[in-house]
Amino acid sequence: MAEVEEVTEGCRLPVLRRNQDNEDEWPLAEILSVKDISGRKLFYVHYIDFNKRLDEWVTHDRLDLKKIQFPKKEAKTPTKNGLPGSRPSSPERDVKRKVEVVSPATPIPAPTETTQASVFPQNGSARRAVAAQPGRKRKSNCLGTDEVSAGASDSAHLLCQVSRAGRKQLFFGCEKYLPACEQDSQDSSDGIPSAPRMTGSLVSDRSHDDIITRMKNIECIELGRHRLKPWYFSPYPQELTTLPVLYLCEFCLKYVKSLKCLQRHLTKCDLRHPPGNEIYRKGTISFFEIDGRKNKSYSQNLCLLAKCFLDHKTLYYDTDPFLFYVMTEYDSKGFHIVGYFSKEKESTEDYNVACILTLPPYQRRGYGKLLIEFSYELSKVEGKTGTPEKPLSDLGLLSYRSYWSQTILEILMNLKSENGERPQITINEISEITSIKKEDVISTLQYLNLINYYKGQYILTLSEDIVDGHERAMLKRILRIDSKCLHFTPKDWSKRGKW
Repeated sequence: MAEVEEVTEGCRLPVLRRNQDNEDEWPLAEILSVKDISGRKLFYVHYIDFNKRLDEWVTHDRLDLKKIQFPKKEAKTPTKNGLPGSRPSSPERDVKRKVEVVSPATPIPAPTETTQASVFPQNGSARRAVAAQPGRKRKSNCLGTDEVSAGASDSAHLLCQVSRAGRKQLFFGCEKYLPACEQDSQDSSDGIPSAPRMTGSLVSDRSHDDIITRMKNIECIELGRHRLKPWYFSPYPQELTTLPVLYLCEFCLKYVKSLKCLQRHLTKCDLRHPPGNEIYRKGTISFFEIDGRKNKSYSQNLCLLAKCFLDHKTLYYDTDPFLFYVMTEYDSKGFHIVGYFSKEKESTEDYNVACILTLPPYQRRGYGKLLIEFSYELSKVEGKTGTPEKPLSDLGLLSYRSYWSQTILEILMNLKSENGERPQITINEISEITSIKKEDVISTLQYLNLINYYKGQYILTLSEDIVDGHERAMLKRILRIDSKCLHFTPKDWSKRGKW
């Protein structure tokens, strides 16, 4: 058995942790850092296949030294130009580089026509309507599921029926389908998808190879009446990362090193709400629109705070090209930040969200869906369809999937026949009504397992379980955006020079 003194950075071994069910488990972990405090060794561990927010400092008694895996020595390897190279110290980096290789795919042509879906009841039991789009091609999305996407040359005819088992089915036939992979990237002229575009107030993180950014550097943040434990690294000034608590003004988000400094700042800070225009208020909930150019200091401080809870993004200090929409909760002391999302002033990819976050004290209370709903409400006013910038965080993906599912099912279930005729709707119409991009509508139907291939036809099925589950979920969704309370005039940023 190895000794504690032999445990170094890069070692892998089982580490004791307490799971959500309050049970002890021994997952495999990697040692990222070792420090000695008053003769006591502490080890910073990352649990393999677990989210980085669970990384923590542990003592030696939680290490299973019997099963330790020492890091392999760096072996010099020749390169093309004859210079020696070295092996990465972490096996995860090899995996990451392999994953980034994108295979060729054939781009799918844009649709040129729309076919409506006919819905008609049988046996008087048809309660729900279904949707369809004309020409389809079958493709696999980046979530590992298959999608049905629009194609110009295909034709499709859809019918809705209810079987004896009470399952609603939609039939449509496709003459052909073409497999393709579309991982949120633009296809080049030769059909090979390029890498995802690096945009957003917080953009795709390429710094995982840096051991410093793999470790949490802030112990605790005090924001108003809340104390938050950050999940991830954030590039606050290095002299502040050694403090037990980092203090933030909850109105201007300025960071200071002590409570006395914060109290002195509060005597000078006259803000009681985020800088910018209040464009929505209903009850105690308000939304403020902040221009990243006009309020640069606030926007940068907001990005620093957000980075503490977003791992897959990295910070840009150039906030000029972005708008920030901050959601607040009002009381007698002022407007307290709940969450926010940012968006590009101009987006050629129809992104209506660059980054989105609900602060931990307000999570699991419906605020995440409210932020998403508000972003689509802005898209409706702009007369556009929108989609969030990828990649989404794990929690962001769950929130968006849930929102898309509830919104689309709400549309389908509320369709009614007019003048005794069968109700009809297309995927394009669903997209126009909800402002959800067509690709997201299709992928959501696929995620819900509503689309199946049966006897040469695609079948869209709404089971009673899905209907009942949707109705229960909507009863719990109390917070909703009221479009009548929105006072927002979109700007044409392409004509505004330097924004």
